[in-house]
Amino acid sequence: MGDWLSDLFSNPAITDRLPEATLETLLMVGWSALLAAVGGLPLGLWLHTTGPGGLRPRRSVNALLSLVVNVGRSLPFIILAIALIPFTRSVTGSALGWQAAVVPLTVGAIPFFARLVESAVREVPAGKVEAAQLAGASRAQILTGVLVRESLPGLVSGFTVTVIALVSYSAMAGAIGAGGLGFLAISYGYNRFQSDVMIVCVIVIVLLVQLLQTAGDLIARAVDHR
Repeated sequence: MGDWLSDLFSNPAITDRLPEATLETLLMVGWSALLAAVGGLPLGLWLHTTGPGGLRPRRSVNALLSLVVNVGRSLPFIILAIALIPFTRSVTGSALGWQAAVVPLTVGAIPFFARLVESAVREVPAGKVEAAQLAGASRAQILTGVLVRESLPGLVSGFTVTVIALVSYSAMAGAIGAGGLGFLAISYGYNRFQSDVMIVCVIVIVLLVQLLQTAGDLIARAVDHR
């Protein structure tokens, strides 16, 4: 065991590349999660608002939004990332690196989070919305003061699920040169037959997911005022 640990920490792929790869994963996941929240929250509210029982039902608009969201959610991430390479290159100037990976990660995460937002908002009791309408609240006030506020624990849980999914997507993005832990595991652990590098990358990813889930659960409980 001691010899294995000694060999492990003497491996340049771990001592030199692991911290950098971990930071790249955190950066691409962090930026993608932020952009997914900015795009997914209003999209999810729009889906709910235009759906049956929403504040402003619009069957045709809701059907179109649902189609776009379903198509976005159905595409495997690797295919989506490859298909978006020209767009990614036009936005970031390159199709490689963690910055480039943010583009397909965000595009894939927005519809995913939007559906979770729609589900969370749908759980708000209709009586609370009706009470706000009787009190003369505007649609914007109902959206932010009732729907978002009352569904906040569900929104936090949904965002946590989205961030954890982005961690998995970021590992897959390593297969197309995005950097991060996925790229390190593939380029060293698989291509160079260094199983110890693969094991360490998996352990770091598992620990990262566990920390994210724990933090998300704590925040969801903290904002639950019911």
